[in-house]
Amino acid sequence: MTDRTPGPYGTPDSHGTPGLYSTPGPYSTSGPYGTEADAPATARGGSRRNVLFGAAAVSAGALLSACTSNQRSDASAGATQQQAGGADDKPGKKVTIGFAGPQADHGWLNAINQNARNRAKRYRDVTLDITEGSNDTAQQIGQIETLINKRVDVLVILPADGKALTQVGLKAMRAGIPVVNLDRVFASPQAYRCWIGGDNYGMGLNAGRYIGEQLKDKPDAKVVELAGIDTLELTRERTKGFDDALKNYPNIRKVGRQAAEFTVESGQAKMAGLLQAHPSFDALWNHDDDQGVGAERAIEQAGRDGFLMVGGAGSRRVMETIKAGTSVLKATVLYPPTMSASAVDLARALAQGRGISGTAELEIPASVTLYSAVVTKDNVDDYLPTGFN
Repeated sequence: MTDRTPGPYGTPDSHGTPGLYSTPGPYSTSGPYGTEADAPATARGGSRRNVLFGAAAVSAGALLSACTSNQRSDASAGATQQQAGGADDKPGKKVTIGFAGPQADHGWLNAINQNARNRAKRYRDVTLDITEGSNDTAQQIGQIETLINKRVDVLVILPADGKALTQVGLKAMRAGIPVVNLDRVFASPQAYRCWIGGDNYGMGLNAGRYIGEQLKDKPDAKVVELAGIDTLELTRERTKGFDDALKNYPNIRKVGRQAAEFTVESGQAKMAGLLQAHPSFDALWNHDDDQGVGAERAIEQAGRDGFLMVGGAGSRRVMETIKAGTSVLKATVLYPPTMSASAVDLARALAQGRGISGTAELEIPASVTLYSAVVTKDNVDDYLPTGFN
């Protein structure tokens, strides 16, 4: 698997050092999990994901909200001129966006729904028809078919299971309703017009880079990893990115790994096992801030410190802990639930025949991969507004 971050190490960090772990603007990333269900490996990189927004691109939220008013009939020079002018939130043709996601049984997924609602409210020309959400495949298919029958202008779908919902995505596209596929990818690119989502490999990569830089001068440094569900592709990609990053630091060894289940209870139990098996280590990477609640309990109960902890997701609780500076928790790597707000931006542009500001194209891109920034005490105030509960 290749490094999909811009440049050899991504983008400059908050200290101006080229490459290590970037700090985009406050909208660019924020949270990790739209992927508790498994997704094919093609969901994480490859030719279909031809747009990668890192810090230099500001953010999907900021950039995609800059949907310009250029229409297909504009001359190329005129369209480019309009796009270069920045955001244009002036009302256009009224559109109805159907939004279907899984059940909000996790902090990140709840933030997905709320970000979509909040984004739609800022547009006078957008009506958001949002389903109740379900983790039952048949029920979610039924909800999407209802939206198709309503003849919404465009659909935004975060499938509970990308493979299982591919056919209903194809059904919408064949009915002339374009689909914005959010995070968990469909099995066929014919089932969506645009994909937008996070980068699990990049999440692990940046966690490893951050830890590597903190420990690069420590001889024989040891790290442990508290992963998510190992049967999920997303977990394997996060671990792969983490391991690839650590290869750049020959003084660091990963000495332990446990897979939890993205729950507080599993995080506590698996972290207790790691602590018992490893009397000392220098850093811990936890894939998920929600299971991290349990991990922190286990650490406190064991009376352990003397190491740094990096979380994954971007919860508000974790960001506030980082800001306080009173814990082993020093950073979290983001997986942005703001992607749903950007999906609404894309859907609006798609239904109105617009492109996006900052590019010379008259169409929205085929794919958008968000950047997994690292939030530390130095930049946490920028990201706190995006932290989820």
